[in-house]
Amino acid sequence: MSLKRRPKLAVWKFASCDGCQLSLLDCEDELLAIAGALKISYFVEASRAVVKGPYDLSLVEGSIAAPHDLERIQEVRRISKFLITIGACATAGGIQALRNFTDVKDYIPLVYARPQAIEALETSTPISAHVPVDFELQGCPINKRQLVEVVSAYLQGRKPAAPPHSVCLECKLRGNICVQVAQGTPCLGPVTHAGCGALCPTYQRGCYGCYGPKETPNTQSLSAWFHNRLGVSEPELLRVFRTFNAWAEAFRVESKSHEH
Repeated sequence: MSLKRRPKLAVWKFASCDGCQLSLLDCEDELLAIAGALKISYFVEASRAVVKGPYDLSLVEGSIAAPHDLERIQEVRRISKFLITIGACATAGGIQALRNFTDVKDYIPLVYARPQAIEALETSTPISAHVPVDFELQGCPINKRQLVEVVSAYLQGRKPAAPPHSVCLECKLRGNICVQVAQGTPCLGPVTHAGCGALCPTYQRGCYGCYGPKETPNTQSLSAWFHNRLGVSEPELLRVFRTFNAWAEAFRVESKSHEH
């Protein structure tokens, strides 16, 4: 009797810091189980060994930020049965999407000694802006337990159990006192997708929105609270929403409302 073929896994990098790929390597014991259930066929961060595609499951980190990325992501989609984007760069354009609010050509000469050698698109955009995506896993970086859940769901042929609630619920589960209500600290927890375990509020700091907007976030109401109750100025409100997930629709629209 022949053994069942293990699905082939590929991990791809576009414009990013590699942090989400490192989250996969940081799974340790869970990674051994994943490697036993999947054939890791392309993962340059971990090995130079390459097994030719097509691939059953592709995990894509990074945004589309350079001209050559446009053609490459089309090829990745073509040879991937399922494509899952991981991290803020792949799902929302990342911190590099701050270029989208200005002219990138004004800044390249300030950063690089040989600006003529740099090939960059005017914008940094998520993978879903260019090809169909089967699932998006938010975070900067992603939560490794959520990643294991997504991979497990794929292997079992079910929908991933990715809770849509906000960071506020994670605060309640940890028994945290609300830093916004009790201390007057601006916090994006009410509009940010859960996944970090309320890391910053646990240490008396406001949420920075690393996991991007949750489902149906009321950013306008939160901005009004920041401004009317906490005295946050319009320029500060703009900066609050322009961090790791600045190009995510809810945060992008809200930040633009404070431009003038």
